[in-house]
Order: sequence, then C-alpha cells, then structure tokens
Amino acid sequence: MIKAIRGTRDLLPPDTALWNFVEAAARDVFHAYNFQEIRTPIFEETQLFARSVGEETDIVSKEMYTWEDRGRGQSEKGQSLTLRPENTAGVVRAYVEHKLWDRGLNKLYYIGPQFRRERPQKGRYRQFYQIGAETIGPSSAGSESPARDAEMLEMLATFLNRLGINDWTLELNSVGCPNDRAVYNEALRKALEPVVDKMCGDCQRRAVTNPVRVFDCKVPEDQPIIEKLPRISQFLDEGCRKHFQEVQEILKAVEVPFTLNERLVRGLDYYTRTAFEFTHGALGAQNAILGGGRYDGLSEALGGPSAPGIGFAIGEDRLVLALKESAEAVARKPDVYIAPFGPGMDREAAKIAHELRRHDVVAELGDESFRLKKSLETASKMNARFALIVAENEVKAGAFALKNMDTGEQVSVPRAELARKIQSSR
Repeated sequence: MIKAIRGTRDLLPPDTALWNFVEAAARDVFHAYNFQEIRTPIFEETQLFARSVGEETDIVSKEMYTWEDRGRGQSEKGQSLTLRPENTAGVVRAYVEHKLWDRGLNKLYYIGPQFRRERPQKGRYRQFYQIGAETIGPSSAGSESPARDAEMLEMLATFLNRLGINDWTLELNSVGCPNDRAVYNEALRKALEPVVDKMCGDCQRRAVTNPVRVFDCKVPEDQPIIEKLPRISQFLDEGCRKHFQEVQEILKAVEVPFTLNERLVRGLDYYTRTAFEFTHGALGAQNAILGGGRYDGLSEALGGPSAPGIGFAIGEDRLVLALKESAEAVARKPDVYIAPFGPGMDREAAKIAHELRRHDVVAELGDESFRLKKSLETASKMNARFALIVAENEVKAGAFALKNMDTGEQVSVPRAELARKIQSSR
C-alpha cells in the first residue's frame, strides 16, 4: 500500500471545514485592513532564499528541498531550484520584478503551502501551510513608519480574536538595524568564547557563523548560559530605539496588550527593528502560532530599490491545532437528506434537490432502492437536520413529509414552501 510521504498528510473532512473557516476569516479581516492577495510560485531559484533568508540559517543549510533542474538543449541551461521554505522572499522578489513600487504602499497577503525538511512533530510538517502578509513600499509611501508595524499587529490581534483565540500573548522585541546587529554580534562572540564549549553542537556552530542565532536554542541545559548573554536593547541606535518606542505607544492606544522579550530574535537573517511572536498555551512547549518582523533591507539584497517592509507568517497547521475542538461546530451539516421511496423516485428526488440547492440548502440524496428505515438511519449518521420523504403519493399531492431529525416531529410541507421551511429552522 502506498502511503503519504513522511511529514506530509491528507486533510480530510470535517477538518477541512475548519481550515476553510480559518482562511475565510483571514480574508475577511485582511480585506478590512485593505490587504490584497498575491500568489507566487511554490518553487524559486535557490539563490533567492540563500540571499534573503541567510546561508547560515538552519532553513538554508539543512532544511530546503533543492534540486538541479535539467535544461532543454543548448538554449536552456539547468538551474538550481528550491521548493519555497517561506514566502516573504518570493513576495519581495515579485515586488522587485514587477516594479510594484510604482503602486506606492503595497499591502499583500498570501495563503499556501511551504516546504522544509525538518523532523516532523506535533503541528509541524514537511509540507506545511502558512497565512502571511507583507506591507512594503518606498519610504515616501510611509512603509518605514512605526504605524505600519502597529497596524499589522492590531490586525493579527483582531484575526485571532475573530477565531475565538482570546488567550494569546504578543511578545515584542527590536533587533535593530544592520549596524546595531554587527556590533551586537561581536559582543555576543566575546561573551560566548569562554562558555561555548559547554553548549550544544548547534550553538557552537552558531557562535562562529551567526551568534544571534544562539537565542533560537531550545536545549534546556543551554538556557542558563543564554540568559546571561548581552541583550540587543543595549546596542540599539537612537533611531531604532525611538521607532520601537512609538510602536509600543500606538499598540497601547489601540489596546493591544504585549510583553517585551529581549531574547526574541526570529529565525531569518533579513529581520530588522521590530520582531514579534504570538503564542498560545494550548500548543504546549512549542507554543508559537505566528511570528514576523520588519525587513527594511530585503529589497536591496534582491537587487531592488530601497523598500522598507514588515510582514508575518502564521503556521496554519498549528493554528488549526489550537482550534481543533471547534472542527465539529464549524463544519456545515446537511440541511436535509432527501429519501426517495419507490420506483422512479430517484428522478423526482433529484429535481427537488436541484430546487432546494438553488436556495442555498445543503441537500444529500438517498437512493430509491433503500427501505425507509435505512434512509432515516443514513440521515441520522450524517447529522442531517431533516429527512424529506419523496414517494409517489407525495409527488402527486405536491406536498412532502419533512421529518425533524432532532425532535422526531414530522409535518407535510407544500413543495413551494420547502426551502423556506428548512431555512427558517437554522
């Protein structure tokens, strides 16, 4: 038997109803904040991620699905391609390629699969899904303003509340500008030198290649060492300090609660200034639902003009996991199970189903070969609210027996009033 590849999975009903509910809520909230959808390819040139995400990050060095694409004859050379491990790089690539700065401020969102070859665990898969958004554009369009950061964070708070996730925690930090990071990294290297040999292998490597990544470490034994390391807040220049303070003040004004977390650095090299995570206790130790931050130099790194930006990505798999208990409530059950009874009644039942569906009634068709008892049992198993009996006498009379599956009450309803009767009981 052929099974799904390790780290991938099939999404099945009723869970898919919950996924649709989440995505519909995202679209509704994002539209209210004037974000528009963008769809980028699921694979890109490998160099895009090496230049944007960072060659020393775990994503690029360990987790990407990369292959050499074969060229077609002498006119087309092969190239290295990668399934996207995240989508911000692709969105910024599209921004540069299509000269979207001509549109001023771009507020874009996406929903789709990403791919990373990491160890599967609860809520984490090798093919996983993200909902994300980016605000990007020239400084003259206001893209660098702390108001953009606060607006995005307020939008995310609104979205989580819309889903019924009210006990979230927003953690904030500023990772400064590239100059701040250079000075900070040097301070970290010096602080790590006498203690790094006591840390895990990953931290020993990171201490050389990119010291700030040490804060990503989850090894319990390393935490006392990490706790004593210098904090980025000690190295922020005046511009970054002021920007971060204004973000906080706007959040307080719109009543979005937050906590400061000076160990929060995020996992990608392109982040600057504001970095953030929303966490939720229902997910256990790995409790981050979403995260993001500002990336003011990413456009230039990809060959484009200066275009300050800020974005986030929601791990949709983990978000749905936090909402798992809601799956049954979100799934829309059949409004009516239509039970044809007797020869020739399949055709009549199909006609009635056609009429009802035009009025947004969810109808499921039975089969005329079923006995009445089996039809009612089937209606009950699929949690249909009503069973509609279609037999020769009902067709001739133009009125049909409609049985309420919860109460057992059965009434005769004229054909023209069926849709209204079923809808009125929702």
